Amino acid sequence: MKPADARAPRATDPLDHVEVWIFDLDNTLYPASCDLFAQVHRRIGEFIARQLAVDLDTARQVQHKFFLEHGTTLRGLMTEHGVEPSAFLDFVHDIDVSPVPPDPSLRASLERLEGRKLIFTNGSVAHAERVIGRLGVAGQFEAIVDIAASEYLPKPDRRAYDRMIASHRFDPRQAAMVEDMAVNLRPAHALGMTTVWVRTAHDWAGPKEGEDHVDHRIDDLSDWLAEVVAARGAAGRAAG
Repeated sequence: MKPADARAPRATDPLDHVEVWIFDLDNTLYPASCDLFAQVHRRIGEFIARQLAVDLDTARQVQHKFFLEHGTTLRGLMTEHGVEPSAFLDFVHDIDVSPVPPDPSLRASLERLEGRKLIFTNGSVAHAERVIGRLGVAGQFEAIVDIAASEYLPKPDRRAYDRMIASHRFDPRQAAMVEDMAVNLRPAHALGMTTVWVRTAHDWAGPKEGEDHVDHRIDDLSDWLAEVVAARGAAGRAAG
């Protein structure tokens, strides 16, 4: 199907019409306090140091430069050094996921949440499967749309969103996207999705002053989803 090019009017409650729920993985499905990215960040530096035969300080500079210029360090390594993406992803995601606690409440809410559910991540399928296995929510998602499925175009590149929509055939105006990085919600908003930002302690992850592409701001995904499920259930009973 052809992706929508612009937003359209919504119902009074922007969650009433949601049929597809799109979740980021890291710092969204599990709390940012688990700090898995500290491990990933370290592994990225180690990979660059080995790949480019430089010291760790230089590797960190390259890592930061590529992130700023290419959206992800991986994209920079692929573009400027021809790095094989699977080798990078396997190395940097070889981390300890035990800081992620099982979340029975999240599982219960996902089981009761009506609609299709997708994970949309700049990470890999293997990493996502390890994390959702640890959370206890494996089997709750129709698909994991990872960086490989996006042809290594990272969020917030609009083309990654268009590919996801085309591959999974849904109307973005009937979708909601949940993310801890507000910048990644800009394309979703432009496509007509309801956007949900999960607050973290990182100021840089939030929307800039004056930006209006965030519809809902939440602190805890499990608590919020439980409220959504309850509200939708109550609305359904009232309508019946």
